[in-house]
Formats: sequence, C-alpha cells, structure tokens
Amino acid sequence: MRLLMIYTEKFGYKTRVKNLDSVEEIDEEKNIKDAIVGFIQAEQKDEEEITKIETKMIKNLKWAAKKNGTNNIVLHSFAHLSMSKADENITKNMFGRALERLEKSGYNVYQTPFGYFLDLDIQAPGKSLARVFKEF
Repeated sequence: MRLLMIYTEKFGYKTRVKNLDSVEEIDEEKNIKDAIVGFIQAEQKDEEEITKIETKMIKNLKWAAKKNGTNNIVLHSFAHLSMSKADENITKNMFGRALERLEKSGYNVYQTPFGYFLDLDIQAPGKSLARVFKEF
C-alpha cells in the first residue's frame, strides 16, 4: 500500500469523469475544512493481507490527524502512486471498512466517490508533518 497524507485547511472536490463501469453515476461536490486527506492506493501484493494493511493505514491516518490537530479525515482512492493496483472490489470494500472503523473511533470521515476522476481544490499549509508518505 501507498499512502500520501496531506493536511489541508480546505479540500474540495467535484466529480468529473466516471472511470469504472461498476460504480453508480454520481454528481457530487463537497468542501471539507481542516482535514487529513489520505491519497490511498492498495496494490496487488496487499490483497492477501488486506486486513493487516487496512489496520496500518488507519493507524497512520489517526497519527497524522493527531499531529495536525484535526478530527477530520478524507479517504481518497488515488491509483497513481504505483503501477500495481489491487482488485477494485477489494479496494472499495477496504475503504468502506476503514470509514466505519474510523467513525467508531470518533473521527469525522469523508470518502470521495470511488471510481471517478475529480476536480480538486486543495489548500495545504507548508508546515511540519503536513505531508507524509508511507509505503507498507
């Protein structure tokens, strides 16, 4: 898994192009303030240990949120961090479980529409620990 975490003062998105036939049609626009945005890519090698990988991802997102003083987390599928991609159903299900687990831990969790290219509006301050990359 590859995980790029960016602390944002504002993270906005709008659905632009559906790129997976298996997902429903969505027209959505949202703005979220004061959030850790996880740009997440599950890789093919993660499929066998997806629960373990999911737990590591959640721990890293919680850590980044704490370090940046926020309770807001955005899960964003970003299949551009590696040439290897996990099966779309495995990835989509992992996102759903992660969202539930983070909400049960008291976080406000948002998920960008899965299977879409999005217009992004990101305001991210240049401070320590505002941008962290992890690979596991």
